[in-house]
Amino acid sequence: MPSCLSSVENEMMDNGFGSLIRRKRVDAATQARQKLATQQLARKLSLFDLTAIGVGATIGAGVYILVGTVAREHTGPSLTISFFIGGIAAALSAFCYAELACRCPSAGSAYHYSYVCIGEGVAWLIGWALILEYTLGGAAVARGIAPNLASFFGGMDKLSSILARQTIFGIVVDPGAAILVFIITALLCTGIKESSLAQAIITTINISALVFIVLAGAYLGCKTGWPGYEVSSGYFAFGANGLLAGSATVFFSYIGFDIVASTTEEVKNPQRDMPFGIGIALSICGILYMLVSAVIVGLVPYYALDPDTPISSAFAGYGMEWAVYIITIGTVNALCASLIGSIIPQPRILMAMARDGLLPSFFSDISKHTQVPVKGTIATGIFIAILAFFMDVSQLAGMVSVGTLLSFTIVALSILILRYVPPDELPFLPSDQQSNVNGQHLDAHGADLLERPLLEQNVAQDKLRRRKIAVWSITMVCFGILVVVAAVSTKSLSSILRFILSGVAGMLVICFLAVLSSVDQADTNESFTKSGGFICPFVPFLPVATALINTYLLVNIGLVIFLFLH
Repeated sequence: MPSCLSSVENEMMDNGFGSLIRRKRVDAATQARQKLATQQLARKLSLFDLTAIGVGATIGAGVYILVGTVAREHTGPSLTISFFIGGIAAALSAFCYAELACRCPSAGSAYHYSYVCIGEGVAWLIGWALILEYTLGGAAVARGIAPNLASFFGGMDKLSSILARQTIFGIVVDPGAAILVFIITALLCTGIKESSLAQAIITTINISALVFIVLAGAYLGCKTGWPGYEVSSGYFAFGANGLLAGSATVFFSYIGFDIVASTTEEVKNPQRDMPFGIGIALSICGILYMLVSAVIVGLVPYYALDPDTPISSAFAGYGMEWAVYIITIGTVNALCASLIGSIIPQPRILMAMARDGLLPSFFSDISKHTQVPVKGTIATGIFIAILAFFMDVSQLAGMVSVGTLLSFTIVALSILILRYVPPDELPFLPSDQQSNVNGQHLDAHGADLLERPLLEQNVAQDKLRRRKIAVWSITMVCFGILVVVAAVSTKSLSSILRFILSGVAGMLVICFLAVLSSVDQADTNESFTKSGGFICPFVPFLPVATALINTYLLVNIGLVIFLFLH
């Protein structure tokens, strides 16, 4: 693990007290690395395991509700197109994650990538943002179990008292949610292979329920002539604006593939399996989303869809009330899979932060028997269980997508930094590739440079000039993106001012993006490609587009949170 202190931080901490803090932090990181040498996560995950984890974490219970809400309010019958656009936007981030997962095969996901490429401060922010998101999201998912079980058994009063919600001192507690969290936590402590097997079984049941919805719905649609597509408002009922608004909403249903990246250190062959795992998981989710949405909006006119139970009510309208049991089984399994996906990455992020000296070494301990961070897993499970038992965090859980969007944006910027201004020590490469790059590539050039000192000086000056141009270009592109998004999102400004600001900032982005594309990328890129690592295509254009999309969504969600809190 590389030193987390940038040159600026080193200069700021060169005096007395700062030096002492720095030495203590370095000592803590050194001890963590020594412990890492003797305690390793088990490399047991295959491509199938990664796909199961990714699909299970992505396809949550939200898809059973989202189709009704988005179709009624934004898209109408064109909901399928919105899911396709949302999937393309998510795929841009997936490309960035795939390359970084190959180059940085260590636990921690976006935290680790930002730590290597940007610095300790940003990594610390990303790490805690992800932990907050997964914690609140997991608690909200756990509290969704009781209502779904109640609908399956015919009411909350039919549930056992240990599963049903109770009111104690005016607080609605959910013992069933806490019990489920403890069960999942115990499962995750048994080992990553066992956890992925359980996730695969649960996800298979969920996918089976979705396939039933598609097949049964297609049969009913062919039998009745797809009345949902014969509405007077046409296929694009809300126009292009509604289609894009729906795409922005359903984009969040694809969040979950990033959880696959947190298990990179436990994959047998991360360079080969990580890109395929992320890509296959995202593709399966996108196909299922589009098929389910196409069937449901075809069975029932979009304005008649139930916003709370669109799929169950659609089948009930055709006399298939019994289908609600299959749909509820799929919903419950989707909640369990989402809960597993919320707990899996947290102890690994905590472990990565502890390895870097940002947290106590307690969180970096790995069990010798199960080869997973048991202490971190138990701590995570206890905290989520307490939240799920006492608090209804569903509203907050919807808002902490800010953490995911922030991490997506940072990952896109990390690709730019990695390609144009990479760390000098190349800490992002696996050990075998590191030796190849440092040995073959640098030795050949190093011998040549030693024999020709003038050439060495010219090469160093050219490298410094290239890095300066790249740094300024990346900085101005980021500044332009912020101005464009702010101008477009600030409704209080006049339309003329918004147009001028967004136009000038857009030209700024285009100009410096052209400059950046003309700059040669780092030499390590070629060596990494020859070793079989996945390379994100269309750099720098794809990462910049990813950053623009995620920043726009991030700013608009931030405005919603501000209005909600005030």
